[in-house]
Amino acid sequence: MGCRVGVDIGGTFTDFCVFDEDSGALHTLKVLSTPDRPGEEVLAGLREIERRHGVKPSEITYFTHGTTVGVNTVIQRQGINLCLFATENFEDVLEVARLKMPDPYDLFSRRPVPLVTREKVFSIPGRMLFDGTEDAPLDEDAVHAAIQGVRGVGGEGIVVSLLHAYRNPAHEARVVEIVEGEAPDLFVVSSHQVWPIIREYERTVTAVVAGYVQPRVAHYLGSLQTALAAAEVGAEAMITKSNGGVMTAEAGKTRCAQMLLSGTASGVIGACQVARMANVADALSLDVGGTSADVAVVRAGEPQYGVGEMIGEFPIHIPTVSVTSIGEGGGSIAWVDPHGVLKVGPESAGSNPGPACYGQGGTRATITDAFVVSGFLGAMGLAYGEVSMRTDLAREAIGAVADQISMSVEDTAEAIIKVGVSGMYLEVSKLVSRYGIDPREMSLVAFGGAGPMLACHVAGDLNMRRIVVPPTPGVLSAFGGLIADIKNDFIQTVYLDLEAATAAAIGKGFATLRDEAMQWLRQEQNFAGEATLLYSADMRYRGQSFEIDTLLGSDDIEAGDVAALAAAFHQEHERLYEHADVEAPIQVINLRLVIVGVPPKPELPPLAAADGEPEPIQTIEVYAQGAWQGAAIYRRDDLRAGHRFEGPAVVAQDDCTTIVLDGFRAEVDGHGNLILEVED
Repeated sequence: MGCRVGVDIGGTFTDFCVFDEDSGALHTLKVLSTPDRPGEEVLAGLREIERRHGVKPSEITYFTHGTTVGVNTVIQRQGINLCLFATENFEDVLEVARLKMPDPYDLFSRRPVPLVTREKVFSIPGRMLFDGTEDAPLDEDAVHAAIQGVRGVGGEGIVVSLLHAYRNPAHEARVVEIVEGEAPDLFVVSSHQVWPIIREYERTVTAVVAGYVQPRVAHYLGSLQTALAAAEVGAEAMITKSNGGVMTAEAGKTRCAQMLLSGTASGVIGACQVARMANVADALSLDVGGTSADVAVVRAGEPQYGVGEMIGEFPIHIPTVSVTSIGEGGGSIAWVDPHGVLKVGPESAGSNPGPACYGQGGTRATITDAFVVSGFLGAMGLAYGEVSMRTDLAREAIGAVADQISMSVEDTAEAIIKVGVSGMYLEVSKLVSRYGIDPREMSLVAFGGAGPMLACHVAGDLNMRRIVVPPTPGVLSAFGGLIADIKNDFIQTVYLDLEAATAAAIGKGFATLRDEAMQWLRQEQNFAGEATLLYSADMRYRGQSFEIDTLLGSDDIEAGDVAALAAAFHQEHERLYEHADVEAPIQVINLRLVIVGVPPKPELPPLAAADGEPEPIQTIEVYAQGAWQGAAIYRRDDLRAGHRFEGPAVVAQDDCTTIVLDGFRAEVDGHGNLILEVED
């Protein structure tokens, strides 16, 4: 027995969640992130954990880590000088993309400049056909010439993406072999290695994003492994993945495409666990940090998955937990545009200098400063003593904005909060419209350093009547990493008509995926426990342009029961579009397999029952709805199962602050969740 540690690095704070397997105790911690020295905050946190809780690094038996290195590299365009080898006459694949306008309501909107600009794309003659047969041989002389071209533009790496490599990767593999032999100093990766999917742009852009960040991610993970070893952490580092699972850091060095959304995905996994414990079937998860807010849909206690999620300005077509990111966070900066209109975000104060109230040099007003001026923050400490609230500096920063819009400091602070929340409301409204859901029938699971602070405001705008705040909301993403399964996705494009004659080929394709999956789990992940296999296929009616991922039964696959496979697709098509054509021929485009290994999960003890009414530690004055009013402050550690109180109130704890507005009542459930409901 020992301790399990989950770490999640955010833009302002790095969160730690420590589970003691012997005592069942759960410890949490926040330290300021060091974006200029990535990884240093992890070691600083381990030292602080030992100082505070006596947990030595050598006692850590399980270590998970969520990182934003990959996605930040894309957003900031700080990846390597990358080149692309494309099939002759298809060199414009990144420029053409899907010919979609980024904003159909803005005639002047432009597609982003590709990560590989046109002068760094090199033509490779040779052609594979859609069925995998070779139409023209690979021109190896052109490959040698292209390598020299890479040298000429100062290229540091190469992505090889050739036509129909998802069906026959021989040409891509040969190009990689030539590059590795002639230019071993150049990083090289092929599209079929990253994610072998049909459709040229989707496969190419996914490989380009992965190749653009991989050297930096690999360096970061290698440095993390070295640092953990030096700190005498014996557990192998596990990295949270975009699909909500985990994999070893060693695997992440070469498969970084699967971990680009690692931090946001693990937060949703944590929110799903909270929803299940609180007996909430359908929910919206609201993860608000210092720089952004992430919203996801939870149905039946499970996250929703999709492909084509955006990494910065670019889609990546691997299975991920579906998360919508909003440029509003606790550190979002308030400003006034040339027309005198108050705006909030997307620029953030980050961790350095941070909001003005942190007293670290920040001078521009943020949402956090607005809550300090309104009285909701400042009476208690924040982030385990990492920062001390300076009300005077917050008022000075808000005052600068107030002067520009001719309002009082307090009214300006309240306006900043409302404008920030309106931005969240707009994006969440788009999300619920896309899924066709009614937020009034769902609960809001609020977490992150600023999620519980803003939850009542967001719920009020969305007409949501129930909010769930977990026991350790500020570090739920780190906790999500602790409880995440070991998980991986596998895909094979087959492009077959669904009929009796193809049943054997479908079964053979799934058998190949199953062998690959088991090898990954047993050999690469060193997991000896029970494995769960989930089978599905991308299917469509012949003539349709896009497919539906349809869950299939393993018994039906093994038996070659084409009728059962077809019925599964008809049912899914009916569910999504309210119609199905049972007489129409069906095509199977991709076979998919998900393998899941379930490691031991932390078992948290129930919260002790209350034996009386909760006692506030003090009463403060808060400014809300244009007036000052009294509010009680409760310490989260003092609350027990069954405790009830009404807003306005503030619940203080080390990892975040929960604000209960007037009109909400709060109750603590048996698991320690704080349930906020609108009073009738």
